[in-house]
Amino acid sequence: MKYREIGTDPQHRRKVSVLSLGAMLFGTVVEEERAFAVLDRFVAAGGTFIDTANNYAFWINGTQGGESEALLARWRRSRGITDEVVIATKLAGRPKTPGRDFYNLEGLAPEVIRASSARSRETLGVERLDVLYAHGDDMTVPQPDVVEAFAGLVQDGTVGMIGVSNHWSWRLERWRATAEARGLPSFGVIQYHHTYLRPRNDVPGRRSADGDQGLFSAELITYLRDHPDLTLVAYTPLLSGAYVREDRPLGELHDHAGTKARLQALREVIRETGATANQVVLSWMIGGDLPVIPLVGASSVAQIDESLEAVDLELTADQRALLDAAH
Repeated sequence: MKYREIGTDPQHRRKVSVLSLGAMLFGTVVEEERAFAVLDRFVAAGGTFIDTANNYAFWINGTQGGESEALLARWRRSRGITDEVVIATKLAGRPKTPGRDFYNLEGLAPEVIRASSARSRETLGVERLDVLYAHGDDMTVPQPDVVEAFAGLVQDGTVGMIGVSNHWSWRLERWRATAEARGLPSFGVIQYHHTYLRPRNDVPGRRSADGDQGLFSAELITYLRDHPDLTLVAYTPLLSGAYVREDRPLGELHDHAGTKARLQALREVIRETGATANQVVLSWMIGGDLPVIPLVGASSVAQIDESLEAVDLELTADQRALLDAAH
């Protein structure tokens, strides 16, 4: 395994594996026995960064979520896991009442932030959350109130590091500027959808007709370049199997001319390396010039093994140039 440091504050920065394991469907679609096997394999290989959220995965069984956090708590207790494994969780996306609706969510009111973080600590069985993300934006709440509420959790020792996910880039900058002006802790990690194939930016998102707030856009790429203290945790890097499974076709986001060129370059590197498409994509992300940690899901030991093998795949400079230039 290889490792990367997240955060710059000497008191709260952490060294984590360059691959993060997503636990979104653990406890619902992926039952406990299989989930424990995947978690055990990941940690045995040196993995130290696991991702969940307080709303995972409410839409499966019409609940309010929490199944994933609860399973991770049982796994930690049964294996004697302590702070050697960093667990990141998120708040804002939990439904107010049980159901499958993505539009009746708790949001980011300060009282929700405090209550949700306390609930996650209790569910996970920890005194401090290693990383806590704002899972999405909430423009009904003044952003300074959100910034202060998250900062307060760091200051009182119940959160180690703040993360921000699925925000427009200008909202990221306002958060950062507000924290700096008030002398408050700011975020050290951001989480967005990112993969080798580039998405369209004209497709309406679930929460905005202007586009998808969860995409790692060109603006965010340049933002990350200009802020070397930040790390991107990239979700759905393998497009839910679309790189390798014919029954998982690419969707509307990747329906454009550049996709064909990128897939052709990807096939050439696959031929040269003998690796799978998933492994080439992960290696491209891990070894690039931006600080990116791919966040992979797995429902079997075989799937996590494939992703783990990508950590040791070294692409040549020519292969990277070929992949980067395709558009």
